[in-house]
Amino acid sequence: MIKSELIQIIADQNPHLYHRDVERIVNTILEEVIEALAQGNRVELRGFGAFSVKERDARTGRNPRTGAAVEVQAKKVPFFKTGKELRERLNA
Repeated sequence: MIKSELIQIIADQNPHLYHRDVERIVNTILEEVIEALAQGNRVELRGFGAFSVKERDARTGRNPRTGAAVEVQAKKVPFFKTGKELRERLNA
């Protein structure tokens, strides 16, 4: 599912809301999640899961084409851990 499909489903289920308002709501939620992660905070959506940021150390990698050693810098990556309810529904 892509963002536009999510917006359309929510708009269809809530005919009293304008499509542009639903789009603004979805965009605001996603922006707040991104902003919280950028600040290093954890975002938990009960029953769905939790987003957090993990740090990866610098390391020496390999160029798959040439086999040459390449230095990979330390970086932060997003991490998602599923919630109990989501896991149970997926495995039902």
